[in-house]
Amino acid sequence: MTISMNRGDTRNAGGARPGTDVRARREAALARLNGGTAPARADRRSPEVTVAGEPTRLRPVVRAKPSRRAVQRTVPRAVERLGPAPAIYYAIVVIVAGFVMLGLVMVLSATSANSVGGTESPYATFSRQVVWAGLGLVGMLVALALPYQRWRSFVIPGAVLAAGAMMLPFVPGVGATINDANSWVRFGSFGFQPSEILKLAAIAFLADYFARHQDEIHEPRRGIVPLALVGAGCAGLSFLQGDLGSAIVLGAAILAVGVIAGVPLVHVGSVATVGAIGAFIAIWSDPRRFNRLTAFRDIEGNKEHLAWQSWQGLLGIANGGITGSGIGGSRAKMGYLPLAHSDFIFAVIADELGFIGSVAVIGGFALLVWFGIQTALAAPDPFGLVLAGGISVWFGVQAIVNIGGVAGMLPVTGLTLPFFSAGGTSLFISMVAAGLLLNVARRAVTVPRTQVPSTVGPIGERLVR
Repeated sequence: MTISMNRGDTRNAGGARPGTDVRARREAALARLNGGTAPARADRRSPEVTVAGEPTRLRPVVRAKPSRRAVQRTVPRAVERLGPAPAIYYAIVVIVAGFVMLGLVMVLSATSANSVGGTESPYATFSRQVVWAGLGLVGMLVALALPYQRWRSFVIPGAVLAAGAMMLPFVPGVGATINDANSWVRFGSFGFQPSEILKLAAIAFLADYFARHQDEIHEPRRGIVPLALVGAGCAGLSFLQGDLGSAIVLGAAILAVGVIAGVPLVHVGSVATVGAIGAFIAIWSDPRRFNRLTAFRDIEGNKEHLAWQSWQGLLGIANGGITGSGIGGSRAKMGYLPLAHSDFIFAVIADELGFIGSVAVIGGFALLVWFGIQTALAAPDPFGLVLAGGISVWFGVQAIVNIGGVAGMLPVTGLTLPFFSAGGTSLFISMVAAGLLLNVARRAVTVPRTQVPSTVGPIGERLVR
């Protein structure tokens, strides 16, 4: 048996292969592109063998492609190595811890004395708040444990669940109306407010979306259109539930996320203008909302009815003086001030801690927002930048609306004061959001004040300037 290896090539009468000139020109072009050396060209045709004078083509050896799981087993996973935490990280930890502990003390002070002699334990509200604070601590640690980039895979499912939860208050037998707002969900003794969850879900969703489309954010389909749709959907659902405060905070936070992400200011301004016109029409068409909105302009004249709560809050603030009446010394909480433990807890703080304590709380929120913005500017990627900036603006806007309403400078909207007011959903979500903010701060990089981070791209350039 004679075996001879050949390529099975045929030659023409002149001895030259067909297409030699074309191949030569192509190889010369490839040689020029590769620095003068033509790359090795593999002949994909299987060789022929001649067995007993009969040409037979050998079957090529095909190797199975390794599965993705096998590749993952062979490739070692990168381990994140973090250096010392920056000072901003510890500053946020101190502020949040101080707020939560002081909030627990204020909730106990605002509820215990007024509950003495009643059917419920004086420590019932405080005990529930402690339980929610413990759950919030667990949630904050979980949010801090994984690198925040890994949480991006949960952004879209979380947004879908949050939007679905906003529909539950409209379901008969599930939704509950509290303080003229049908924004609560009750399952037996357990209840929560879906709008608090929606705040964090909307910010995270837009942060992920704008980070993925940062190079196209100036285009309407990637910038103003998703911003308007998310803003209208979130604020509109809250407004339909009768929760004007959450609608304001959601709208303001979403617009701020658009500014931080780099959406053109003309586009953001147009969305804000349309939203403000729509809100004004909705308030004007409802006498109850309109009277409640305008009552703060003459609190003393409406103190017997529409502005009773605001008037009592102002009296509590005035009674505090410079140093306050001391923990437990407030008289406004003794049945005079409605919702002293939730919406108007700042009045109790001002009464018992005085001007010094009030300035400390307001200054703490200002520092929290400031450190949050610094964390956003030092974030190593666009997602962290927009996420940290959005959470910081959310805390700041909600604190301004709540404290402004208590002080008579803004209409009363029924919003809670983050970390202070009694309310499990608000405290839990605020602590989880603080955990995400700490997560970004833990991985912050040093950024010169006059230099735009190279990892940020177009996002955040406006803020740095």
